[in-house]
Amino acid sequence: MAEQNIPSHSADRDVIFEPLKLSKNLTIKNRLLRSSISGMFDDYNGHGGNARLNWEEKFARGGIGAIISAFTPVAVRGRILVRYAMIDHDNKLGFWKELARRIHRPEYNGCKYIMQLSHSGRQQDMGGIENLFWKPLSSTNTKDFFHGILSQAMTKGEIAGTVQSFAEGAGRAREAGLDGVELHGSNGYLLTQFLSSGINDRDDGYGGAVENRSRFVLEVVRAIRKKVGRDFHLQMKINGVDHNNWLYPWLKPGNSLEETLKICEILRDNGEGVDAFHVSSGSTFPHPRNPPGDFPLLAARRWYDGMLSSGVRTVFPNYIVFRSRILGWLFRRWWIYRRGPIIEGINAAYARAIKQHFKDKGDEIPILCTGGFQHASVIAQLIREGWCDGVTMARPLIANNDLPKILMEKNGPDPDKECTYCNKCLVNDIENPLGCYELSRYDGATFDEKYRNMMESIMSVFDPPTY
Repeated sequence: MAEQNIPSHSADRDVIFEPLKLSKNLTIKNRLLRSSISGMFDDYNGHGGNARLNWEEKFARGGIGAIISAFTPVAVRGRILVRYAMIDHDNKLGFWKELARRIHRPEYNGCKYIMQLSHSGRQQDMGGIENLFWKPLSSTNTKDFFHGILSQAMTKGEIAGTVQSFAEGAGRAREAGLDGVELHGSNGYLLTQFLSSGINDRDDGYGGAVENRSRFVLEVVRAIRKKVGRDFHLQMKINGVDHNNWLYPWLKPGNSLEETLKICEILRDNGEGVDAFHVSSGSTFPHPRNPPGDFPLLAARRWYDGMLSSGVRTVFPNYIVFRSRILGWLFRRWWIYRRGPIIEGINAAYARAIKQHFKDKGDEIPILCTGGFQHASVIAQLIREGWCDGVTMARPLIANNDLPKILMEKNGPDPDKECTYCNKCLVNDIENPLGCYELSRYDGATFDEKYRNMMESIMSVFDPPTY
């Protein structure tokens, strides 16, 4: 009898490939979005490059409903790494117009593109030469705990200037012909640093009660609406729960789910603010819950040296711990324990709570959920049961650029082609091109054959070349 209740793949496919209306003027062709994933593909000065155009087209070609851009700084002081395309000046518009033209090609059957407006705050991994003599701006003077990156609490004048930078970025996204914007308010970046009760220690009107901690982001939302109007799509990526003390138990825990529900209601702004929420978790990056998976010690030993000059904790304890066989092993085991047993759908319970909160108020706001999705049965079940309206994914799409086409035909990739959640892609990105670095996934009878195929896949982002 139990088997009779399991939906068929065709039933799951019908759910996943039903169009999703995200706001008044934005409907996407299916329930699958590419989440923000970053690579240092662009010019050092923040102008977008040919490799990023090739990179984004991979996913449009693979059948994704919408692409959420990589972390896109609204100001040079808000970089996380160098060589990321920015949206801080009108002189960047040419690149974004070309990207819109490419993604909107008829052969991609209506793929949409949403720009993720971002600011690192204190989570500035490698700020580049432009930021060499300035501390990263934040809600607090307290340094980031994971890497020990120093920070400077923003003055009210700096807050006002940053609000305007977000609004100008949204205006440029609209002028470029993109389909909407997302505010990156999760995973430890500047907006999280204001929202989180575990990080924000201000005693002025931007700190304290949840209404005050939300003030800066609400000002950003209202400034964007004033700039682009009510008909341009605006969504917000937010932590369901911060878990600020998940890795270091002596820190403050950060926002609870109840606090997040209040923040979402404030940012909804009585229907005049945010159009949709994109649910994640974890108040820093990386975090055991984001991206959920393994901690790749070997890759960290090889590439973490690029971070050594960024913070006061990068040498001790991080670099020393990663290079120690015993301490490294203990750190990795602690990381996996704090992540927990669930990877695919790790944030689903938070998404359901936010969805239900608004539904109880008669507000059917779309909710997106991120967290390791790569199987049709899991995605369709969450949508069918009303936990969320669509899912976003990044690492599974790096592993299989055509994952939407795979899900159209079957439940997921073949077992030896699935994303392994090893997170080698993310650690390599500190120094190497973004791509899948899990050798076991590649065809070949020998190490050399597999390695050759892996390099061909990773370097394909540079093809076709600029000249």
